[in-house]
Amino acid sequence: MDDKCSKYEGLFVFSDEDTLKQHLEECEECRLEQQKMDKVSELIGEVKFHYYAKKRKLPKLRAVCACTLLLFSSLTFGFVASNADLMDTLRYGESLSAEDLGFPVDSYGLLMVDE
Repeated sequence: MDDKCSKYEGLFVFSDEDTLKQHLEECEECRLEQQKMDKVSELIGEVKFHYYAKKRKLPKLRAVCACTLLLFSSLTFGFVASNADLMDTLRYGESLSAEDLGFPVDSYGLLMVDE
């Protein structure tokens, strides 16, 4: 009966490097498993640069969006602050009604419709 070694995973996870290296020198199956793991590590090392390059673009995009929002809001508030007629119409806590906009309204403040 062919008994396979099942110690590799336990040694890899729970033991120190010296114990794992000592077992790899003795066991052929675990050595082949270690070679597979080394190949996977090399592939991950090759792809790592491209993965992190994509992740680096996101903060730049966020910074551009934040600067655009800041520019837009400062221009908007600057326009509102410099326009005296608009400032007289808009006050904090007040809203424009239909009457302020020049529409005909009834005694309840609702739009008047001719029948």
